[in-house]
Amino acid sequence: MRSEKEMIDLILQFAGNNEDVRAVVMNGSRVNPNVKKDLFQDYDIIYFVKDVEPYRRNQNIVDTFGEIMILQTPEDMGDPPPQKDGGYGYLMQFMDGNRIDLGFYSTEAIPRCTKDSLTVVLLDKDGLIGELPPPSELDYLPRKPTSKLFEDCCNEFWWLNPYVAKGLWRDELTYAKYMLDTLMRGELMKMLVWYCGVKTDFQQSPGKFGKFLKNFLETELWELLERTYCDANPEKVWKSLFTMGDLFREISLPVARAFGFTYPLKYDRNVSNFIRHIKILPRDAKTIW
Repeated sequence: MRSEKEMIDLILQFAGNNEDVRAVVMNGSRVNPNVKKDLFQDYDIIYFVKDVEPYRRNQNIVDTFGEIMILQTPEDMGDPPPQKDGGYGYLMQFMDGNRIDLGFYSTEAIPRCTKDSLTVVLLDKDGLIGELPPPSELDYLPRKPTSKLFEDCCNEFWWLNPYVAKGLWRDELTYAKYMLDTLMRGELMKMLVWYCGVKTDFQQSPGKFGKFLKNFLETELWELLERTYCDANPEKVWKSLFTMGDLFREISLPVARAFGFTYPLKYDRNVSNFIRHIKILPRDAKTIW
């Protein structure tokens, strides 16, 4: 596997060999002072060029950086749809384990593309970028919830609970798991971010998709979160559903107190009782109650 120095040298060598490349920046986790470096961090690179067109669908660019394991060019894909922001990207996973997410943008896009707080300048041939502030997580810190955001999160979380329960009762496993692991978990993650924000005065980031949550949660809360993840066994899915409700309640109440919000305890109790009733409801029942 090529070292970080070898990769950076290669990135800069390409810029040096192509007169049209006027500046190079790197952003992402490799420039984040709060993230421990490891073998799997990408090199998120932007080349600023006079004209983007020669760098579109150019196989020579790909070949320059190494033996490809798999390649994506997001601007040529239909799903997800391309951003159409004037740039062109190559997401390159190499056989040696390194990965470069490489974007080409016009020099006119420099102000827009260097606003990210996790950005460092690797090369600036013409002084187009100027001095940037030291890289920081400023743009990635959690935002404080408004009363409306908190209310909507709580409402949606408890609204979705019966969907999971009804899916399990009907033996619709994939439906129940989607509701639990995608939609309900999305609301849970919002509340977890706010909870960690309250603990850190919103000055530290729990990371993308909450990947650093373990660093901020008390042991008992982290163990509850772990128990919300389960396999396809219906009984275990039921347990995960109830555990997710317990965890949501545990973290929502401190968030509500911190901002003077009102937690919908009535909805919580009503829905919790309802889904527990569904669990014991016979499959041949003719009426719910």
